[in-house]
Amino acid sequence: MSVTGFAIAVVREDGRWQCTKLDAAALKDLDAAITELRGQRSTGAVFGLLDVDDEFFVVVRPVPGGVSLLLSDAVAALDYDVAADVLDLLRVDIPEDAADSDDVWPEGDLGLLADLGLPAEEMQVIIDEVDLYPDEQLDMIAQRCGFRPQLSELLEKQPG
Repeated sequence: MSVTGFAIAVVREDGRWQCTKLDAAALKDLDAAITELRGQRSTGAVFGLLDVDDEFFVVVRPVPGGVSLLLSDAVAALDYDVAADVLDLLRVDIPEDAADSDDVWPEGDLGLLADLGLPAEEMQVIIDEVDLYPDEQLDMIAQRCGFRPQLSELLEKQPG
């Protein structure tokens, strides 16, 4: 299955934000995203933003001894390996009736960017904006944390 979208590494070094493109494999394979993010050398914050097929997003943040994760809609795990990988790492099962629900069901750490200016409550509000596409939600996250110009510049350079 071909997966579209984008995978971006976000790094904050010496008070400045930098966004770089991750390998496309990160959209299908959570381990690939984690490995690539761990390879980013920074004394500041490092995390990844994955927009998968305009269906859902994942925030991946390596932390000492593991990784902090947020999946915007766990129901995506029924159709996407990367979403299933997130739930596996979180040790969360998909409820039996999940596919029949129209509700958005986020899973993971809503507060994983709280130290960067986005508390869990605001992350929940962004995820609950079901009329927005994942790229629009990620844009809101970027705006709130302060790296929107860098993210916009990188995405404008992308083909398609």
